[in-house]
Amino acid sequence: MAAPKDFNDRMLSLGLARVAEQAAIASAEFIGRGDEKAADQAAVNAMREQLNRLDIRGTVVIGEGERDEAPMLYIGEEVGAGSGPEVDIALDPLEGTTLTAKDMPNALTVIAMGPRGTMLHAPDVYMDKLAIGPGYADGVVTLDMSPAERVMALAKAKGAKPGEITVCILERPRHEEMIAEVRATGAAIRLITDGDVAGVMHTAEPGTTGIDMYMGSGGAPEGVLAASALKCMGGQIYGRLLFRNDDERGRAHKAGISDLDRIYSRDDMVTDNVIFAATGVTSGSLVPGIKREVGYLTTETILMRSKTGSVRRMTYRNPTR
Repeated sequence: MAAPKDFNDRMLSLGLARVAEQAAIASAEFIGRGDEKAADQAAVNAMREQLNRLDIRGTVVIGEGERDEAPMLYIGEEVGAGSGPEVDIALDPLEGTTLTAKDMPNALTVIAMGPRGTMLHAPDVYMDKLAIGPGYADGVVTLDMSPAERVMALAKAKGAKPGEITVCILERPRHEEMIAEVRATGAAIRLITDGDVAGVMHTAEPGTTGIDMYMGSGGAPEGVLAASALKCMGGQIYGRLLFRNDDERGRAHKAGISDLDRIYSRDDMVTDNVIFAATGVTSGSLVPGIKREVGYLTTETILMRSKTGSVRRMTYRNPTR
């Protein structure tokens, strides 16, 4: 599907970077304060305010739950100044609320934007995810492989030994068997406590992050955000929705999903050009966190456009008085 002519990703990208920056700055005072909800609410309020200044007619397709569950930036919420192109927006105002509250690495503010109708309306359920970086043939690893088979296949494609592969996995009890199987191959594992959008993005820059592959289950909305990032950075991601009960299956049907067993590729989740911005809140492998000095807060934002494959890093020194 061709992007509408008025979706000027080049012009909109700088506005999107400001949205991510302001959400990060708003959450800065809550770093290490132990209050996840306050940090998240501050980021939400700032993100909504900045989005409503953009000349867009935006719909939040990936947000913080459905309207009756989240008083925040909910799925279906309309944002923007009401003029300009119709766009889909995927966002996580503060990816890593616990990381922020505890001042742990890799908390980000994350947002992506594409032409209307180009992003998967993923329900708020779990998704089984598998991601690798750019430079490999399509399907070199698949969700139908066992964790060990994935490690072996990627090692062979990379021309490396399994012991030279590093896999990023979310540290959860549900992943204990996967972790044991991966370690049995000789591969290393970097466990993360939260923030699987950043975990997936790590695969796109293995020379910097040391991560070759991401696997495991996490939120489906975060899967679409991660696919948006890899659409810009390169790499593969595959996702399959996981349902625990009829209520969750009902959410999928409500979102227009009929094939509950479908495996989604990156380009299934994001079908057209997209712009993506993420600002560091706490320091991590992708971007530095917010730096404080007397009278100033300094942020770093990674801003990407899939149309050109451009990756821009922007430092913003913001006066606080």
